[in-house]
Amino acid sequence: MMQVEPRRFVLSSWLFCLAFLPAGLLSGQDAEIQKDVPYVPTPPEVVEAMLKLGKVGAGDVHYDLGCGDGRIVVAAVKQFGAARATGYDIDPERIKEANENAETAGVSKKTKFILGNLFDADFRDASVVTLYLLPDVNLKLRPKLLQDLRVGARIVSHQFDMGDWEPDKKVTMDWRTIYLWTVTEKAKAQYAGK
Repeated sequence: MMQVEPRRFVLSSWLFCLAFLPAGLLSGQDAEIQKDVPYVPTPPEVVEAMLKLGKVGAGDVHYDLGCGDGRIVVAAVKQFGAARATGYDIDPERIKEANENAETAGVSKKTKFILGNLFDADFRDASVVTLYLLPDVNLKLRPKLLQDLRVGARIVSHQFDMGDWEPDKKVTMDWRTIYLWTVTEKAKAQYAGK
């Protein structure tokens, strides 16, 4: 008769059960939310530098993809006078927080926060888009940005570039980098399909 050591049996049973749990439960994430980017808030001084670099002002329609708590959207309207601003985020907690922050700042009539995947976002009317995503997400999003945005629209990214699409301008603040691109016909032709 085969004897099974109790500790080994418990450990192997535990490992067997783990193999069948959804990945989202193991990571502590809601299995419904598949995030491409972790939530890391942009510091206020970087928010200001991003919006300055993007020359956000009256008449601009601003979108922040992966908006988190809405701080860039709120600043675009409140501090820079954007006509309106919209944030997309996949996390319902962040959207709730963003709406509360817009209400507190008194800009909720000019801001909107949408719970949804940024790859499905409709930002065709944007004159400025801001991003704080990861490099692979920027590259995956680049064709959509170039297909959907009009010539002259500006894209500002905190920390990460767009691969081989050279930025028009790059600003460094301590260890952070902010990139600016302007959508052109040439960029659309060269990168929209990649």
